[in-house]
Amino acid sequence: MCADNIYAIILAAGKGKRMGTHTNKQFLCINERPLLYYTVKAFSDNSLISKIIIVCSEDEIEYCEKEIVSKYGFEKVLSIVKGGVERQHSVYNGLIAAEGADIVLIHDGARPFASNTIIEDGIKYAKLYGASTCGVTPKDTIKIRDSEGFSLDTPDRNTLFSVQTPQCFKYNIIMESHSKIQMENINVTDDTMVVERYGHKVWLYQGSYENIKITTPEDLIIAERILAT
Repeated sequence: MCADNIYAIILAAGKGKRMGTHTNKQFLCINERPLLYYTVKAFSDNSLISKIIIVCSEDEIEYCEKEIVSKYGFEKVLSIVKGGVERQHSVYNGLIAAEGADIVLIHDGARPFASNTIIEDGIKYAKLYGASTCGVTPKDTIKIRDSEGFSLDTPDRNTLFSVQTPQCFKYNIIMESHSKIQMENINVTDDTMVVERYGHKVWLYQGSYENIKITTPEDLIIAERILAT
C-alpha cells in the first residue's frame, strides 16, 4: 500500500477571524498544547507519512519552528514555508516544497483529529483513483435558498457530502492542476475543485464527525471533550 514518498502539507497560514482573537488560532492551546501540535502529531505518528510540510504566515515561521517543530521533536517536518495571499497560493507553495512526493495529503492545520484510518484510507484511494477526500453525511436537513430568501428545494441528505481534510492526490495530478489555476488566475476554496476543473474524478470516502475544524471558541470546548475521551 505504501508509496515511497507520501507527504502531508499542513496549512496553518489562516488567521481565523471567527475565533475572535489576535492570536493565530493554530497556536491557541488545548490542554496546554497548541492546536497545531495535535495536527502535526497525527501525521507525524502515522508510519505511512514520509515528510511533512507546514505552511504558515511569513512572520510566524520562526515561532512555528521553535514552539512546534523543535519543542516537540517533529523530525518528519521537512520545511516550513510561507503562505500566500489566498489558500490556493499557500497550497501551491506547499506543493513546490513537496517536489518528489508520490502522494500528497493536504490538510487544515486547524483540524487536529485526523485518525490513522482517515489518513491511510486517503492514501489508498488516492493511489487507486488519483484523488480522494474524506467527509461525512450532513446531520441537518439542507435547504437550497433562492435570491429572495425563500426555500427553493430540499436535496436528499443521503446524496450530500460535507467535505473534510485531508484531501489526497497523486502529486503530479494536483501539482499540474494547481499550476494551471495559478496561470489562469482562478479563485478556488477547495483542492478537489482544482483537480475536478481539469477532468479528474475525486473519490469520496468516510471521514469522522470528530474530524472537526476549529473555527469558533465553542469548537475549542468540543476539542477538549474529544481529547478527554
